[in-house]
Amino acid sequence: MTLNIILFFAGLLLLYYGAEYLVTGSTHLALSYGVRPLVIGLTVVSFATSMPELMVSLFASIKGSSAIAAGNIIGSNVANIGLILGSAALLFPLRSGRGILFRELPYMVLASVVVYGFSWDSQLTAGEGVVLLFMLVAFLYYCIRTAREVEVDTSFVDDTREIVVPTRGRWVVYVILGIVGLGVGAELMVRSAVAIALTLGVSEAVIGMSVVAVGTSLPELAASVVSAWKGEMELSIGNVIGSNIFNLLFVFGFCTLIRPVEIERSLLFCELPVMLLFSMALWPLMYFGHALDRKKGFGLLVAYAGFMVMIFQ
Repeated sequence: MTLNIILFFAGLLLLYYGAEYLVTGSTHLALSYGVRPLVIGLTVVSFATSMPELMVSLFASIKGSSAIAAGNIIGSNVANIGLILGSAALLFPLRSGRGILFRELPYMVLASVVVYGFSWDSQLTAGEGVVLLFMLVAFLYYCIRTAREVEVDTSFVDDTREIVVPTRGRWVVYVILGIVGLGVGAELMVRSAVAIALTLGVSEAVIGMSVVAVGTSLPELAASVVSAWKGEMELSIGNVIGSNIFNLLFVFGFCTLIRPVEIERSLLFCELPVMLLFSMALWPLMYFGHALDRKKGFGLLVAYAGFMVMIFQ
């Protein structure tokens, strides 16, 4: 038991630093080739911060632990809204533009509804995974097209390129180290989480939705809090929404191509509806008052704490 706990936290550290290295390396590489920060946020950063969920869910699916794979994604999406946005809003009230309210946020709700519908037969198949991946491609295409209409401060890109162009090899090493760290960390977390669940008599789905989900959400937590600290409110909110979309469409979609993901019946009547409720509740919270203030952030944290108590009942 003690060894498994040590391995779990070792895997957690590898996931966190692997994600940090991957985000840093991929972002600077993209900037060195002249890709604009807005597009990077919608694509590279959202993808990179979803890599822990992908690797954990992928390893869990390969090992036949679909409950951890599904629980990890569901728990991560709830944690991203309740824990991460709640924490960021409690520290720094978050304001959002109309773009997030009427583009990315509705698409996140749509993705949640589609996944819930596909899960009704207690399984996500490869065919359904392909549909999810096509939805992701459509979302990215739309984001990149609309991003061209937004004015961006190009001085940031120019200044960054002067710094990173001579050191592209360094960022390539960061990307490679990040991928290796994510792979090894995911293997350790899945293996130890299954062992801990068996020892404590707790279901794999609960372990996936609690400690594993919070662990794989650490990159989003760091990115959102730092963005809010710097006054980049839309980046803080957009990172969470984009990560949730990637979790549902990319992680679920890719995992089904390896092996169908089994969805426990209990998830259909409890945890999945809660995930959908968190996603849908975010729109009125952000629309009225045009911000997530400290009171709303505290409310999200209380709701997340209630979710954690519920899954351990």
